Amino acid sequence: MRGSSMIVPLSPARSVGRQARCALLAVAAGLWLAAFAPALEAQVMTRADSAAVLVRAAGDFEREGDDHSAEALYRYVADRFSGTSAAEAANAWLRAPAAGRPGGLSRVELPVFGALYGLWLGVAVPAAFGADSGEAYGAGLLVGGPAGLFTARAAQRSRGYSEGQVRAISWGGTFGTWQGFGWTEVLGVGVEKVCAFDMCYEEDNGEELLGGMILGGLAGITTGAIIARGPVGSGTSSAAQGGSTWGTIYGATIAELLGGDDGGDGVLVAALIGGNAGLIGGAALARKYDLTRPRIRMINLGAIVGGLGGLGIDLLVSADGDVALAIPLVTSIGGLVLAAAATGDDPRAPEAPDADGDFGASLLGWRDGRLSLRPPLPTPTLLPIDDVNGRTQMRPGLRLEVFRASF
Repeated sequence: MRGSSMIVPLSPARSVGRQARCALLAVAAGLWLAAFAPALEAQVMTRADSAAVLVRAAGDFEREGDDHSAEALYRYVADRFSGTSAAEAANAWLRAPAAGRPGGLSRVELPVFGALYGLWLGVAVPAAFGADSGEAYGAGLLVGGPAGLFTARAAQRSRGYSEGQVRAISWGGTFGTWQGFGWTEVLGVGVEKVCAFDMCYEEDNGEELLGGMILGGLAGITTGAIIARGPVGSGTSSAAQGGSTWGTIYGATIAELLGGDDGGDGVLVAALIGGNAGLIGGAALARKYDLTRPRIRMINLGAIVGGLGGLGIDLLVSADGDVALAIPLVTSIGGLVLAAAATGDDPRAPEAPDADGDFGASLLGWRDGRLSLRPPLPTPTLLPIDDVNGRTQMRPGLRLEVFRASF
């Protein structure tokens, strides 16, 4: 059976009306495409851009020390924006070991500092009480190291400190130890006047100095822990650390140039005050201008290179006396200012992890084929000194490392 079809003829009026409606629909469709097609195209084009914005936001959270929010954003980008370069970067971050991520070293840095500081207390506390037996120091080492390690580890696990917060605590302990030593010396605590054969001289009491260092370090750690109750960016902690270091160096140098060789404590007082001013000023500037740790490192590098250049000029012109101090001072400050003006933070650049590890205390470090250069950080130590009776006593001191290498 063949199929049949029926054609219904339209009247001219109905034909014209239908053509008009078709024309109106075509015009409406054209207007709709003109209005929304660019938006649809932009939606397709901005998928990768949206992922990049989220990755950039995750990097901002890292710099502020909020690793949990950063990880959540990275996981979201990896799940929802697969196939984009931002998702590849997020997956690379998630696959990296915790210690290899920006901020990941904060999980191990505080326990390491706690163990080292516990070992220091294990030796310093017996010495402060005048112990002269090896058993006391052995017991101090056996108790101090593990106690500091487990205490810091428990604090890290319970509080989840970020890198900036950890640096506030660790640098608070180191800088507080130096301040305790300096102010104990300036105030003359424990200084004894000894007279023999019609001659009198002052003899420092190392036990009081050690007590001042212990109290200063504990006060610094407590202050850092209080500050770490709030968010502390890695740039802020790095700026406070660098500012206090350069403030100490510049303060002592300027005081020496202004007549610090008069036998008083003027140089030491200037170093202590300069360090405190640099600590506060560096942290304030970092917070005001949102400075990141890479930029702080470049500024520190500029100061170091400038100071070394000044020492080179000293050697070339055979400078001595105050001139030999003034030239490196001026070139170091100039290098710091130039580096601060020439460097800038790129908001798109992720902050690199601190791969230098424990090389942060030395001026030069070499590991894994890389050379690190940064301000040397003073660390407390005990120095063996022979007294007038021929006995060896442990006296407190500070150590500045110039070079450390690992092969």
